This record gives sequence, structure tokens and C-alpha cells, in this order.
Amino acid sequence: MTKKKKTKTAAVKDEAVIEEDIQIEDQNDLPESGDQDAPEVVIDLSPEQIANLQASLEESESKSAEYLDGWQRSRAELTNYRKRVERDRIQNRKNITGDLIKRYLPIVDDLERALTDRPTDENGALWADGVELIYRKMLNLLESEGVIPMTPEGETFDPNLHEAIMQTESDDHESDQIIEVLQRGYMIGERVLRPATVRIAA
Repeated sequence: MTKKKKTKTAAVKDEAVIEEDIQIEDQNDLPESGDQDAPEVVIDLSPEQIANLQASLEESESKSAEYLDGWQRSRAELTNYRKRVERDRIQNRKNITGDLIKRYLPIVDDLERALTDRPTDENGALWADGVELIYRKMLNLLESEGVIPMTPEGETFDPNLHEAIMQTESDDHESDQIIEVLQRGYMIGERVLRPATVRIAA
């Protein structure tokens, strides 16, 4: 029994060796990489075909440049549109803020007039201090919204900024020079919120 098992095992080993030899021979039959050069592909084109290809290439390049130019223009237009929308939004906000603040300017005028002849006695002085505190708060509020008071006294009259309601002869001032500010004017940004009411020299 032992002898038969050995013979069978030897036969299995021999078959494995034969299969291995066959695999090696098959691999040896394959051409090695780089042994053969790749065949060159030669395209024989007529002059007419070459001309057609060149024309097609030029047309493609022209269209590509046209598309690029259109894309750049569209991008620039979009950027300008966004800037314009943002600018309009800021201006609209200023206009709304200005129209609202304009209603409170007469109150500021009244506070200024109240402080012109402030009382000096103890109770009156305390009252005047309270009024001045309110007045300062109003000015700070206006300043926080970009509202700036005009100080045109001594400047030359400008109808875009000032409103002249009086004209006085004066040897100390030049013609159209502002002598006195009767009502303070205000600006918000570059916009005139309220023109200054002034007296000018004749």
C-alpha cells in the first residue's frame, strides 16, 4: 500500500513540472517589449485637403476668440451691473435717511435758538444744560448718519448750496460774500439736505 501512494505522488509532481514547462515556453514565445518598433502611420493628404484643414483651424480659432471676447464683455457688464446696483442701493438708503432726518431739522433749529439766550440763574442754567445735552445728542445722531452742517459764513454765495433772502451793503465784504447765516444748512454725503439760509453782501 505504501509503494502505490509514492508512485501516485510522483506522477502528480511530474504533471506539475510539465505544466510549468509549458507556461515558460508560452511566455518565451511572446515578443519582448521594445524588440519591435511601432509601425509609423503615414497620412498622405492632398494640397486641397491641407488647405481645407487650415481653413477649418482658422475658423475654429476665430470662433474661439469671438467667444472669449463675448465672455469677457459679459463678465465686465455683470461686474458693472453689480456695482451700479450697490451704488443705487447706497444712494437710495441715503435718500430715505435724508428725507427722514430732514423732518427733525426744525427741532434742531429750535434747540439752537433756545440756547442762544440761555438763562444764567441756577435753575435756568440747569434747564439750559439739559437742553444742550439733548442738542448734542441730536447732532451726534445726525453725524452718525453722515449728515454734516454747513459753515458758509465768509464764503462766496453758491446757489447750489445757499439760499439768500437778504442782501446788505457792506464795505467789509466783497459782493456776494456771505455776511450771516440765518438758518444752518446741512448736507448728507454730497447731497444738499437743506440749503443754508444766508444774508449776503451787495
